[in-house]
Amino acid sequence: MNFNSYVFPFSKKEYIRGKKPDVECILCAIVNNDNRVQSLEILRTENFILSLNLFPYNNGHAIIFPIRHITDIRELSEKEDIELARLTKSYISLLEELYKPSGYNIGYNLGEYAGASIPHLHLHIIPRYQNELGVIDLIGGAKVLVENPLETLEKIKKHIKNKHS
Repeated sequence: MNFNSYVFPFSKKEYIRGKKPDVECILCAIVNNDNRVQSLEILRTENFILSLNLFPYNNGHAIIFPIRHITDIRELSEKEDIELARLTKSYISLLEELYKPSGYNIGYNLGEYAGASIPHLHLHIIPRYQNELGVIDLIGGAKVLVENPLETLEKIKKHIKNKHS
């Protein structure tokens, strides 16, 4: 089955058609707290930002990106590799507690022809759920997300706060 569209409680259509914030790099704008870009930042460390994806494939879909602007995984230092691995594991544990996914897709899109729409290295963590297909998926060829990323962000931040209080 080929899905030609997604049903979102928000719209990605304008973004796909090229209406993007007038910034050189969206992720650098998030790093710099630029108000021209919507941030769904969950956590900021010395070298990385963990953020929900504004246009998720599933509830809890996050990206982790370096604070410094780089485009290739080979540019990460050994220290950054270790920090990134820890962040990835921590976020997976958080998702297990909150959403109990059945699995994950974790990876990079390196280069435009590999699907990289933002020229700033970022790692996707996409929770996958058993029986993801629903009626609208089958009939309309669309995917339904049951939670707006802003609600997901609030839920995750509350969970982190409660866990560390």
